[in-house]
Amino acid sequence: MTLPLTFAPEDLPEAPGVYLFKDEAGKVLYVGKAKSLRDRIRSYVRPGGDGRLQIPFLEREAAGIDFVVTASESEAVLLEDTLVKKHRPSCNVRLRDDKSFLLVRLDPRQEFPRPEPVRAHGRLGRDDGVPTFGPYPSTGALRRTLRFLHSVAPLRDCSDAVMRNRTRPCLKHSIGRCCAPCVGLATREEYREHVDRALDFLRGRIDGAREHLRRRMKEEADALRFERAQVIKNQIAALEETAAAGRLSVAAKEDRDVIGLHRDGERASIAVLRFRNRLLVDTRTHLLDTRLPDPELLASFLPRYYATAEVPPEVVLARAANDPEMLQAWLAGRRSGAVSLLLPRRGERARQVALACENARRAIESAKTREAAMGEAADSLADLLLLRKVPETIDGFDVSNLQGSANVASRVRFVDGRPERRGWRRFRVKGFEGQDDFASMREVVGRALRRDLEEDTLPDLLVIDGGRGQLAAALEARDEVGAWDVDLVGLAKDRTEAGPGDAMLHKGERVFLPGAEEPIPVPEGTPAHHLLSRIRDEAHRFAVTYHRKLRSRIGSELDDVPGVGATRRRSLLRHFGSLTSLREASVEAIASVPGIPRTLAEAVHRALHASAEETPR
Repeated sequence: MTLPLTFAPEDLPEAPGVYLFKDEAGKVLYVGKAKSLRDRIRSYVRPGGDGRLQIPFLEREAAGIDFVVTASESEAVLLEDTLVKKHRPSCNVRLRDDKSFLLVRLDPRQEFPRPEPVRAHGRLGRDDGVPTFGPYPSTGALRRTLRFLHSVAPLRDCSDAVMRNRTRPCLKHSIGRCCAPCVGLATREEYREHVDRALDFLRGRIDGAREHLRRRMKEEADALRFERAQVIKNQIAALEETAAAGRLSVAAKEDRDVIGLHRDGERASIAVLRFRNRLLVDTRTHLLDTRLPDPELLASFLPRYYATAEVPPEVVLARAANDPEMLQAWLAGRRSGAVSLLLPRRGERARQVALACENARRAIESAKTREAAMGEAADSLADLLLLRKVPETIDGFDVSNLQGSANVASRVRFVDGRPERRGWRRFRVKGFEGQDDFASMREVVGRALRRDLEEDTLPDLLVIDGGRGQLAAALEARDEVGAWDVDLVGLAKDRTEAGPGDAMLHKGERVFLPGAEEPIPVPEGTPAHHLLSRIRDEAHRFAVTYHRKLRSRIGSELDDVPGVGATRRRSLLRHFGSLTSLREASVEAIASVPGIPRTLAEAVHRALHASAEETPR
């Protein structure tokens, strides 16, 4: 039901539900939830009955309001999340990294479990009962944790397939980071002890790990292996230092999250400190561009964040949130247990809130510094490359293939100098078989710009990884699509050339412009150089990662065929150009490849068609 902003309070129900502010064109500006729609929507209206809204941006832009009554408060929270994802309103909280979190997963039900890095989506790690730990703020932090974990508990990290086929211990066994269950050097009981110690370590309980390391140090010292004993002693010191750094004097036994908030105009920063087993185990900061008041901002943030994150028994807030009882009931449902939503004024929790708010403040200050540098980079780019305007949105493209097989490409998007991962795309080249970087670039640039035109999300500048040929192909695609307002440049990698007296001259980064005879050198160390290099490197990394994923998929299907090794796999893919063409080939065609006998061709044909039939729809 749609109401004008001059509604009467009695027109609204006293029931839980969701409300949507809309502009004159019917576009959704903001979606909110309420325990009582009448009380919540009435709170937006200024006293006096003139219908004006107390929130300035809604007063300027909103023309009407819709509401939907739900059967319960929990349904209102879920419906709000659904409508935010559907309408993507500009004024709602949207977390940049709300798609997934980095976790470590260790399944003790397996015969020889291994710690696996995973990304959490939805309820991953909760519904199946497998212990998961995290989230970790970055892949680097996760790798450091796993490295240290293997020194404390030498579990395997190889895949099941590698473990089954191994006949001798790997290098990690020789350096003490794997107990080699693959070749029977560790019994199930011994391995189970390592698993228990790893679980204690991941849960923040270091006493067992510390005692284990001390025993190992004494054994090495008694055997006069003093260098190994010193290495273990350093590991003990690092373990204790890590625990001391996170301890922060948490007296209560309950796990808790402490959520701090800092505002700077329409920029907000929310910092989440995660305390587990009396230790500060993780911090996560979210920068948000929002005009919502603090109570509404926190009420919108909590469901977004805890849609994927673990819910602890205590959630401590720096400010009051709208409808705290409603949020508390929803959090309890997510946790399947009681949750306390606290607003401390003094004591230990208040000190932790102050720390969280300080982290939030520093995040905004750091963002200002980065944005100032990136703004300078964009200005210098516009001057250096003679662009029509200072680029706010920059897309980088790169192509990756292996001798014409698994042709892929990537697009990365940077907005105001920062990665905008919602705009990152991966492409399978579909228009031809074989290797042609120019045709690949023309195809993917055309596909990307065509979609941007339809969605009104065109960038200001395209950075093409390559020289004149790749740039010319991208220009053809741009003109065919009709995105003439988009500037294009080609970025070539560093190059060295022979100079006078056989001296090597470093040419630096070179930028190719449409119609220019010579490339423009970009001085190293400048903001423009840093920005262009980062865009090019991210595009290359994103494309190569996708290409390796496809290659591993190809390899896994062929590697299961006895008699097909790396050399024969390369010969098959080089001959047919792609796995699709190989799967469509007859036995006779496969047997015509040099080095492939007919019996092996029949085995390859059977394996590829069996894998195609087993592929889930």
